[in-house]
Amino acid sequence: MAMVAQLHRESSSGSINKHLDSGKYVRYTAEQVEALERVYSECPKPSSLRRQQLIRGCPILSNIEPKQIKVWFQNRRCREKQRKESVRLHSVNKKFSAMNKLLMEENDRLQKQVSQLVCENGYMRHQLQSASATTTDASCESAATTPRHVLKDTNNPAGLLLIAEETLADFLSKATGTAVDWVQMPGMKPGPDSVGIFAISKSCGGVAARACGLVSLGPTKIAEILKDRSSWFRDCRSLEVFTMFPAGNGGTIELVYTQTYAPTTLAPARDFWTLRYTTTLENGSLVICERSLSGTGAGPSTVAAPQFLRAEMLPSGYLIRPCEGGGSIIHIVDHLNLKASSVPEVLRPLYESPNIVAQKMTIAALQYIRQIAQETSGEVAYGLGRQPAVLRTFSQRLSRGFNDAINSFNDDGWSLLNSDGAEDVVVAINSSKNLSAGSNNLSFIGGVLCAKASMLLQNVPPAVLVRVLREHRSEWADFTVDAFSATSLKARLYAYPGMRPTGFTGSQIIMPLGNTIEHEEMLEVIRLEGHSLGQEDAFISRDIHLLQMCSGVDENAVGACSELVFAPIDEIFPDDVPLVPSGFRIIPLDSKPDTLTAQRTLDLTSNLEVDPETNHGAGNATSSYSARSVLTIAFQFPFESNLQDNVATMARQYVRSVISSVQRVSMAISPLGLTPTFGPKLSPGSPEAITLAHWICQSYSFHVGTELVMADTIGAESILKTLWRHQDAILCCSLKQVLPVFIFANQAGLDMLETTLVALQDITLDKIFDDAGRKALFSEFAKIMERGFACLPGGICMSTMGRHISYEQAIVWKVFAAEENTLHCLAFSFVNWSFV
Repeated sequence: MAMVAQLHRESSSGSINKHLDSGKYVRYTAEQVEALERVYSECPKPSSLRRQQLIRGCPILSNIEPKQIKVWFQNRRCREKQRKESVRLHSVNKKFSAMNKLLMEENDRLQKQVSQLVCENGYMRHQLQSASATTTDASCESAATTPRHVLKDTNNPAGLLLIAEETLADFLSKATGTAVDWVQMPGMKPGPDSVGIFAISKSCGGVAARACGLVSLGPTKIAEILKDRSSWFRDCRSLEVFTMFPAGNGGTIELVYTQTYAPTTLAPARDFWTLRYTTTLENGSLVICERSLSGTGAGPSTVAAPQFLRAEMLPSGYLIRPCEGGGSIIHIVDHLNLKASSVPEVLRPLYESPNIVAQKMTIAALQYIRQIAQETSGEVAYGLGRQPAVLRTFSQRLSRGFNDAINSFNDDGWSLLNSDGAEDVVVAINSSKNLSAGSNNLSFIGGVLCAKASMLLQNVPPAVLVRVLREHRSEWADFTVDAFSATSLKARLYAYPGMRPTGFTGSQIIMPLGNTIEHEEMLEVIRLEGHSLGQEDAFISRDIHLLQMCSGVDENAVGACSELVFAPIDEIFPDDVPLVPSGFRIIPLDSKPDTLTAQRTLDLTSNLEVDPETNHGAGNATSSYSARSVLTIAFQFPFESNLQDNVATMARQYVRSVISSVQRVSMAISPLGLTPTFGPKLSPGSPEAITLAHWICQSYSFHVGTELVMADTIGAESILKTLWRHQDAILCCSLKQVLPVFIFANQAGLDMLETTLVALQDITLDKIFDDAGRKALFSEFAKIMERGFACLPGGICMSTMGRHISYEQAIVWKVFAAEENTLHCLAFSFVNWSFV
């Protein structure tokens, strides 16, 4: 190192280098060093042909041996690497110093909290031992009680300044003191890879969350970002500064009216009327603190006010302290009272959980600032040549458009349509929807229609469900509807499903655009490959492109919700492309269990291919998962005025179809009793689902003489999928028990019996038939055993819910194992069944 330093010092007037072979030092003139530096700056790569050309074209370097020049470049690269490493280590050292300071402060705060708890504990013991005592320890009383609230006039600047100063003191006591009993947030353990230190309130009025971390941005830039709450807080609909005036101490006081979106269709949105105080402390720290003001009718946007419920923000804010050498330490506190008593009881966890506040606000703010810092430093790479700010805008527009559809505010032009008799799907229209974005302006003759619904899911991991919806779009989506939405957004006449028949090949291609630094959110372009079913335009491409945002797909991550939001776009979409988003949002209502769901296959039919012995361990691992979540679905469709009724009917039917598909998917991926697998009641020698499907179809063909599935179906997996989706209800029962029990049913069979594959194994054959059906089966039983099959006349059977089911005919046949003389089970096919 000393020798390298010496070489570097002498390079100003000349340069010396040690020859590789002779070991002697060679001195260069200042002109030669300048020429070599010029060549190195233009061509730093050692094997560059351009470098050799520059060296040969420089006369002053002609008297230097090539080996000596090579040694000079090697030393030059060495010095460059050492300089970069020195800068990097210096930067890392500054970050570690700042984090160490932050941890020491956190440790001091925890020690104060411990001292306060010890004091309160001693006080409580004293009270219990001497119940008649009338005096208490003054020091403990001061720590355990809160100061008396003094009413202040909010109609003049002097009163507002007093409120601001009190808000500042309360906020600082939460951010760096012990005013709130903070506990570490579950799932957010601090460490080298942690974003920061996160805590939630244990017991206090309202719900509170706290975060602190180090960010490589200056305090002024951070304050600018945090004040623009709508840029990073996805639930923020609008933020209006009602008035602003100086505080007299170099700070500013603002009266702010904020509207937030409701996450579901089942509860109203919230708004806040707050005082925001910005000031600089004596130590140079920048503070932005905020709290609610009294009065429910204050603030603008009175037209939309009836759709909002006034919530309360307790003293909250941001403490930003500059670090030596650059960067800042941020303390964030969010303390809210969201009026949980006003929402249905099942949704109250969304409004009573400090985890939700931490995930949606506190952590989101810190992660967004870190994202901006990394983008500013050039550490983030994105695809398709899009700038980070443009991609961020795409994500924000998708989220905002989806939230607008879910909430359907009147001041945005939304109004509800009359129901068709069922209240499961709500339809709203917006005749004044403006989809103009920059130079692209779409003038809709009719407007935009939204069909939306919310439903409760039981024992369904949100991350797994979103992954299935994302990767297996064909399981729930209708390509014709996607084509209709895509066509409607193009600058030509509207299409209607069925006007230009289009087929879907079943193939989708996912092209990533970018993701956040924590990989909790992905932005991508989806291409759905289609083809025309008409001869006149068979060579015209029918591919559909979607801009899609997906979040919450990692089961191990701590997230507020899982979302899949998408909007149709053109193949080459500009930065200001109009977006009409639709999608899904799944919000967990219960805390995440310690034991997460084991990795599960995402192919719905492959859930049938589980061997009971190999799946036994996985079942134990997931049996502890028991949680509820709320699913919100919203789909938007542009329409013309003369097609409003048709599009409304199509939208209702489509959303109901999607809900049915999601329910089927949820049954397939649920870890508790709903997974379509052959549970433990099957004997160890029972076949897997593919093998059983092959046996069922082969035995049917052997006995009945016709094919159960299409003759051109090739491959065992295709047979299983076709059997699973067969229109007739197909059930199999084992004859090895005293009372025959069912061991398998396809989807139609499960729908008919209103059960699941696991619960199916508790149903005996005699429970589904009425007396006439049992007599018909018993009379034909001998024929079945002799001939191998029989056709039972139409009749009535019963589901597990007690509902009567009619069927035109029931075909019964014996299912043989691989050996044609080994009877495995008895199969039933109920033709044209329906609920009575």
